[in-house]
Amino acid sequence: MRVPLPDGSVRELPDGSTGADLAADIGPGLARAALAIRVLDESKPEQRDGTAYDDGRIIDLDVPLKDNQPIEILTAKAGDGDALKLLRHDIAHVLAESVLELYPGTKVSIGPPIADGFYYDFDFPDGVTINEDDFPKIEAQMRKHVKAAEPFVRSEATTAEAIDRYLREDQPYKVELIEDLVKNQGVQTVGIYTNGEFRDLCRGPHAPDTGRAKAFKLTSVAGAYWRGDANRQMLTRIYGTAFATKDELAEHLERLEEARKRDHRRLGRELGLFAFSETATGSAFWLPHGTQLFNTLVGLSREMGEQRGYTEVKTPQLFDSQLWKTSGHWDKYRDNMFVTESEGKQLALKPMNCPGHCQLYKLQKFSYRDLPVRYSEPGLLHRNELSGTLHGLMRVRHFAQDDAHIFCTEDQLQDEVTAALEFAFATYRMFGFDVEVELSTRPEQRIGAEELWDRSEAALEAALKANDLDYRVNEGDGAFYGPKIDLHMRDSLGRSWQLGTVQLDYNFPERFELTYTGADNAEHRPVMIHRALMGSYERFIGILIEHYGGDFPAWLAPVQAIVLPVSDRHIDYANELKAQLSDFRVEVDHRTESIGRKIRDGELRKIPYMLVVGDREVEEQTASVRRHKEGDQGALSVEALKERLSAPE
Repeated sequence: MRVPLPDGSVRELPDGSTGADLAADIGPGLARAALAIRVLDESKPEQRDGTAYDDGRIIDLDVPLKDNQPIEILTAKAGDGDALKLLRHDIAHVLAESVLELYPGTKVSIGPPIADGFYYDFDFPDGVTINEDDFPKIEAQMRKHVKAAEPFVRSEATTAEAIDRYLREDQPYKVELIEDLVKNQGVQTVGIYTNGEFRDLCRGPHAPDTGRAKAFKLTSVAGAYWRGDANRQMLTRIYGTAFATKDELAEHLERLEEARKRDHRRLGRELGLFAFSETATGSAFWLPHGTQLFNTLVGLSREMGEQRGYTEVKTPQLFDSQLWKTSGHWDKYRDNMFVTESEGKQLALKPMNCPGHCQLYKLQKFSYRDLPVRYSEPGLLHRNELSGTLHGLMRVRHFAQDDAHIFCTEDQLQDEVTAALEFAFATYRMFGFDVEVELSTRPEQRIGAEELWDRSEAALEAALKANDLDYRVNEGDGAFYGPKIDLHMRDSLGRSWQLGTVQLDYNFPERFELTYTGADNAEHRPVMIHRALMGSYERFIGILIEHYGGDFPAWLAPVQAIVLPVSDRHIDYANELKAQLSDFRVEVDHRTESIGRKIRDGELRKIPYMLVVGDREVEEQTASVRRHKEGDQGALSVEALKERLSAPE
């Protein structure tokens, strides 16, 4: 058999040869390093980017190869996402194996690789509670199995055999998984991977043995409902991570430690920005400084929108269910909506603004001369997120978006998409963000005719090409009503966040029967563009806190400067200085503390500028300026202070 390799060479092997045979044929070094086989489709070179571990292209080394099928031998080389996911899946099995040995009677559920590591969910026996203090003991047990280099051996079992085995082992979660595979997919056999005495239901693939995942660390523990259902059993989720080398692991752990220092939940509390209470789960209580930060962002969005022809509107919070049935959200999104009833009618709090904006448009009459119509609304939204998924400001139940919707003619479409993208890039430049662009195409579950999807995807792609924007395609990740352009940034820790989105929608105007009168005096259907740039203000603020580590640029900081009188006799001048800087957010520290203590407290509060005033400053009508983290900047006059506080950073 012929085996084409990525470098263009072809190896001749006996029929029935496996990936392990191929690696050994190439050389003993590769045979020792080989983890698995990546099956290649030469028409899709992007498949070599190492991001598709679970789509069936990565296969075990002992699987027979096909004649003339291009393949690549997977090794633990830096930056290969498939190799990392493989190692992390391996160590997840080792974690489950070790937990079962240390805590007999534990029931295991699932343990997949995830973006930065892996997890495994456990149902521990009554009286057993796991926390991070238990990690050293568990890790020590895991290292025994890694050192033993236990082979991963795959076998096939009929579903009946597998169910019988897991019933005898008292593993009900595995039984349920198999029963669902039979019910939903009609499978007759399942894969079982064995390492040591541990057997796990798994489709694989895995490395040849447990000895490949040497660089690992357990990182945290949390609660997780079985299958994400709040009505089901609460399980214990143990998170961890693994890398190809100990150096890569050490670098990752350093980043995690820095991320903990920058955690927006901790900094939000320390900086007095927001708080949470069980009286309103998943909803932030904004403190004065946090409200100032929030309002600064809303004001920025409002000002930039007005310059670009947006009109701010306000729509109701509570809508009849018929609105959501028309939009399609009632079928697609109802579980995430807060639903109530009044006078026999079902009502729902709005989780998004778009159907309300469609209704607002429909209540008026428009001609082609009026278009485009650009509605913006920083409106309050509510989504019924599961309590276990809530995470500070990043995922909440109550939030506001810098949301907007554009209704335009077909001829205006490309200009409006271009303008929305320009608005997005102008916004992100304010924060120094570098942005990556992604085109998300039609999902499997969608509404509308295929012809409309063809037109809308082509229109977005044309706008991207017309603006010479580099982009990647994310197949199947569009909204259920239309494709979208998603905008991503990497923060100071290298983490990727999706920020804005520009979505093209032919379906909502059709479903809501929206029209405008054309130049021919006939009724025509407008095109709708959904646009959010910061997205949720709550989430955006959480991202900003972690990106800056709480050290906001002066233009954004809730308190831009604080005046520090050296003694009580300097307080009057401190108040006068604040009055002269009334265009800025300035406070005066009136406390009878030493100036050293006031400076330390200003540093802890991460206030950009500290203005020290004593006898000399009163006499010269100046202030001695200290910059956060940078120290003394010298004495400045009031006018020079205004220039400093106004300067972009």
